[in-house]
Amino acid sequence: MRDDDQAPVSVTDAKALFADWKDVPALVLAISGGPDSVALMWLAARWRKSLSRGPRLLAVTVDHGLRRESAHEARTVKELARALDLPHRTLRWTGVKPVTGVPAAARAARYRLLARAAGREGATHILTAHTRDDQAETLLMRLLRGSGIAGLSAMARESPRDGVILGRPLLSLPKSRLVATLKRAGIGYADDPTNHDTNFTRPRLRAMLPLLAAEGGDARALARLASRLARANAAVEVLTDGAERYLALTDHAAPGVHAREFDAVAFAGLPDEIRLRLLMRAIDTYGHEGPAELGKVEVLLAQLDSTIAGKTQKSGPKSVQIGLKQTLAGALVSVGRGRIRVEPAPRRRRT
Repeated sequence: MRDDDQAPVSVTDAKALFADWKDVPALVLAISGGPDSVALMWLAARWRKSLSRGPRLLAVTVDHGLRRESAHEARTVKELARALDLPHRTLRWTGVKPVTGVPAAARAARYRLLARAAGREGATHILTAHTRDDQAETLLMRLLRGSGIAGLSAMARESPRDGVILGRPLLSLPKSRLVATLKRAGIGYADDPTNHDTNFTRPRLRAMLPLLAAEGGDARALARLASRLARANAAVEVLTDGAERYLALTDHAAPGVHAREFDAVAFAGLPDEIRLRLLMRAIDTYGHEGPAELGKVEVLLAQLDSTIAGKTQKSGPKSVQIGLKQTLAGALVSVGRGRIRVEPAPRRRRT
């Protein structure tokens, strides 16, 4: 694939970009009307026509109803889809809209509606138009929010959400190549003004990228960092899998078992990152208010360390008795009889 950031994406390029999904039964294309998603639809349609057999394609536009122009943009996408011989649906986000946290709520509603459309279509995958630029912005957002290695890995080419798999075929491409593709094809697109509204975090970070690029931190470098962190994260996950099998005293998959237990002293001897992940896995499995926040799990780990260290100094390594009971994300974490136990916490009474 060409490495020129201004080069249009060719049909040959598209075959490589979409190759992972040529054998699935159906794909939902998430098309908002902006340049990235319109290019996704254009490229997917050309790719599908190049195959003797391939998945059914359905273009879906979610109209959030937050701007007066959104209905017109959805109709424009529908017209382009018809010209490309693609079926299209417009789904609307109805109900009361939140006063704060609008971008996150709109994003959650979008994926929820897309997942429903995928279910009706028999599609296992939803393809989105995230680019290398989006990857760089996501890395910066998560860095500023204090994410760990997993969060800083940013977006993967595939990831599960709402019972389907999100695919991101354009993740390695800069936005400039998609714009160049549409320009060559003579295809127009919408420009959502919220993408430039500095009242929101992502546009503010986007405005900072040229300054970072001048210091060597352009989108290519940031995306490369995310890829390297993803590689490190995958390695740590493998180590965590092994530690989980080695330490677990209770099989949470066994019938009637509703807890996970670890040998407390052996747990204390593991690297911090492994222990954090073991705790988060158990809390997310048995808690009913998750997922657990990394910062809160870090505080809990420090409390566990203090409890275990205090008991082993007084009574020896085989005498860790009751020293801690803590709830987090709907899970109860306790230390007793030489074990760390994670189980569902009693549900709070509604008042």
